Amino acid sequence: MEWKFCMARLLIATLAMCASLGTGCQTTPVSGRKQMNLIPEQQEMLMGMQAYEEILAEERPSTNAHYIEMVQRVGQRIAAESGRDDFAWEFRVIASPQMNAFCLPGGKVAIYEGMMPICENEAGLAVVMSHEIAHAIARHGGERMTQQGLVNGVGRVVELASQDREKKQQERIRAVYGAASQYGFVLPYSRKHESEADQIGLILMSRAGYDPQEAPRFWKRFSQVGGPKPPEFMSTHPADERRAADLESLLPEALVEYSQATQQYALGKPIFTPETLSTSPNTQLASPERRADPIQPAAAFQSTEHADPFIRPE
Repeated sequence: MEWKFCMARLLIATLAMCASLGTGCQTTPVSGRKQMNLIPEQQEMLMGMQAYEEILAEERPSTNAHYIEMVQRVGQRIAAESGRDDFAWEFRVIASPQMNAFCLPGGKVAIYEGMMPICENEAGLAVVMSHEIAHAIARHGGERMTQQGLVNGVGRVVELASQDREKKQQERIRAVYGAASQYGFVLPYSRKHESEADQIGLILMSRAGYDPQEAPRFWKRFSQVGGPKPPEFMSTHPADERRAADLESLLPEALVEYSQATQQYALGKPIFTPETLSTSPNTQLASPERRADPIQPAAAFQSTEHADPFIRPE
């Protein structure tokens, strides 16, 4: 058992060292984090466009005019603060009860109808959309592809180095490497990306004129829906409660940005579901039919751990 522990630590250290060799190549907006991204941006955007077309060919577009108009309005306001006027921004609503959203490289954003009720208002929608837009402008897709290439490369070295050992020992070494890279490198980086997108998104929505105090409230609402969740160390995302707490700590800076916004919309207009429209705008919003692990980028740009990607929500 001791040799497995030592090997796991060694492999994680190797991955971290390899990643650090590229540190400083680029800097993420707002957060200012140094990142390693070896994927050319044009290639990343082309892959994003191809994935987007595939999704739209498979998914049914929403016909809810209220949702569509609000997503367009909020999306354009946030995109105007993204610093990426060169992106061909698009905002779509998909007719599905999934509680999810995504943004592909180049500015292709979609939100599922199931996410709208939990947003409750324009500012809640801005929390979701600014998070997704943040993934795109921080180029998390290309960075994850780079990291996965690194994991695969080191894995190949481990495989070659152990090829003279007995078959059972080779299998144990590969299993140790798989677990070490997954839980010690891939998943922590994924959670870091999600937290960074929360941070960047909070500033973007504030600059766009939406009250940033709605961000932690959104995640508190979100934490109340759905079934049991996996332990945080096994997840691609931080726990909902942690996200709410982290966003609370970032509010002082965000409120300064909000106070300087050209126009302040506060919470904006409320979101009416088909159920509330048939009764009263003051009726409590219906819960979505089911909950997916939320706000995820799409598969061609994620780790191969599972389909947790810019392409398809879990």
